[in-house]
Amino acid sequence: MRLGIRIFLVYFLFVGLTAFFILSTVREEVRPSVRQSTEETLVDTANLLAEILRDQVKAGTLGQSNLPELLKAYGQRRPNADIWGLAKTQVNHRIYVTDANGIVLLDSSGTAVGQDYSRWNDVYLTLQGKYGARSTRSDPDDPESSVMHVAAPILDAGTIIGVVTVAKPNSSLQPYVDRSERRLINLGLGLIVLGLLVGAGLSWWLARSLRRLTRYAQAVSEGERVALPHYRGGELATLAGAVERMRTQLEGKAYVERYVHTLTHELKSPLAAIRGASELLQGPMSDEQRQRFAGNIESESARMQQLIERLLHLAQVEQRHGLEDQQWVALGALVDSLLMAQSARIEAAGLQIRQRLPATQQLLCEPFLMRQAIANLLENALDFTPPGGLLVFALEHAGARVALSLYNQGEAIPAYALGRLSERFYSLPRPGSGRKSTGLGLNFVEEVMQLHGGTLEVANVEDGVRVRLWLPASRLG
Repeated sequence: MRLGIRIFLVYFLFVGLTAFFILSTVREEVRPSVRQSTEETLVDTANLLAEILRDQVKAGTLGQSNLPELLKAYGQRRPNADIWGLAKTQVNHRIYVTDANGIVLLDSSGTAVGQDYSRWNDVYLTLQGKYGARSTRSDPDDPESSVMHVAAPILDAGTIIGVVTVAKPNSSLQPYVDRSERRLINLGLGLIVLGLLVGAGLSWWLARSLRRLTRYAQAVSEGERVALPHYRGGELATLAGAVERMRTQLEGKAYVERYVHTLTHELKSPLAAIRGASELLQGPMSDEQRQRFAGNIESESARMQQLIERLLHLAQVEQRHGLEDQQWVALGALVDSLLMAQSARIEAAGLQIRQRLPATQQLLCEPFLMRQAIANLLENALDFTPPGGLLVFALEHAGARVALSLYNQGEAIPAYALGRLSERFYSLPRPGSGRKSTGLGLNFVEEVMQLHGGTLEVANVEDGVRVRLWLPASRLG
């Protein structure tokens, strides 16, 4: 199982359990909270009525007053109120008054006048000077039929002369309880979904960051050139920096060992030739032979110098992981300057040059590296183009890529060599002389193209060879 999925599942379990317990707890508190608020209102109402009814209860005129008609009218009222989105179309209070013995003197429902309510908790506790309240079911088998009763004493000089009770069915509160629960559930589910989205995003980001670092480590272990993933601080940035330092140290050691081995191997041949020629020069020989051996020493020394210079250039490029000094360069002018530098060789061979690059065409590159790469291509083309042959520089477009192509007339590259041309120290013998180059030129070009996000392509075409430097079209201006 992937790390990102594991992190998300742990987060999902934590958020889910937390949300479940919170919602369950809150939901359990909704109903009691609503009833507590209602009970508090009933307490105030009962105490208000106790003050209003005191004089009539004391005088014994409660039954002859207009209160029965008022309570009846009260029960028939239609408030048509809109309470936070819920319609209230009728009043739900029941009000009854008892004397000091618990006998009902007045009942808004008109059903209990004259009955003995002294044993009901609301009346019984109030007559004892305690807080009187009860909740009783209208239907013993229906838990939703319970009615809340709250009583208040009717006092005369500190003596309880009666009790007034205000009752309200709990069923009238249920719509508000249901609405609160629905809102809590919807809000809770929304928060859970939001939390899961945040968790999924966090897991994806963390897993993606780790995958980028993993791909970087795998690419480095396989010898590929890749850029270090960029992180904005934190432990990932520290880890990436540590991996990069470790890579640099390990690569540096292996790189030095590889190049020392390569350099010593490649220098053996010219050194042996120089040593042999110098030994022969110490003996008697004709001037013609002496001149020939001295020329051998000079040519082998030049070969050693060229080998060392190209190795240094290649080493410099291979150790880099990105471009350092990108500039817009006029591509046509760059190629013209390289052709001018080789003008003597071009004229001596009678070569035909066609430069088909737009004069205003700009290329975003590191000028020194691109110049060296194109110079290596031109030098190779000159080596393999027969006298009087043709060289053509052109620009080709293919979708999101663009190519600087160099065609040279000449013999086709053998099939066995096409796939190895960019290998280090692999070289084909030059026509005429039969000598080989250092075998580092095309390897250098390939490294430069990788730094620029491009590729090197060498292919046989009709009557010659075409080399293309493919680059992203975004680098062309």
